[in-house]
Amino acid sequence: MMLNLVSRLRLAPSIVTGLVLLLASMLPGQAAEPSAAGLWQKIENGQPVAWFLMVDHDGIFEGAIAKTFPKPGDDPNEVCSKCVDDRKNAPMLGLSFIRDMKRDGLKYENGNVLDPRDGKIYKAKMSVSPDGQSLTMRGYMGIALFGKDETWFRLPDTAVASLDPAVIAKYLPAQAAAMKPPPTTMKPPAAVKKTTAVPAPALPPAAR
Repeated sequence: MMLNLVSRLRLAPSIVTGLVLLLASMLPGQAAEPSAAGLWQKIENGQPVAWFLMVDHDGIFEGAIAKTFPKPGDDPNEVCSKCVDDRKNAPMLGLSFIRDMKRDGLKYENGNVLDPRDGKIYKAKMSVSPDGQSLTMRGYMGIALFGKDETWFRLPDTAVASLDPAVIAKYLPAQAAAMKPPPTTMKPPAAVKKTTAVPAPALPPAAR
């Protein structure tokens, strides 16, 4: 009986410690999981192909083509001529091509992705790496097993400043407003003081 009492006393500190650790893990100050929101870069053969901007709309994520790197001969003003919805003939730069991604921790599901090359829309899901530095997007038809992954890499937040102002204004209006220079108040031109001409004195008749 004494042994049982001693055993309970020994277990008590460990139980208290476990409760303290559990409560600490539930506190709001804990580190948040990385988000897909931000700027991402797609690389092929060691060269950048495109930048993608992911925007968080209260837990629903949208992705846009934020920057392109056209090759010689490419049309810099290319549009999505094969799109069939509201994106028909929309410029490729700034095109919303990922929609309705719903966040669940590091995973994003039930979304869709547009292939601007043929205008087809596929089901899609994404996942962010635990360190937040890479984003894997998978587009598929039917089930996710029949799909293809693309992995993009996070760019620093400072890279947003190099985007086209129209893209920033469309997807990051708050940042666009902050980046605008303050309005300059022009001073009215100084009034020119008018001088009254003094008439020449009349000459006496003898001097005329």
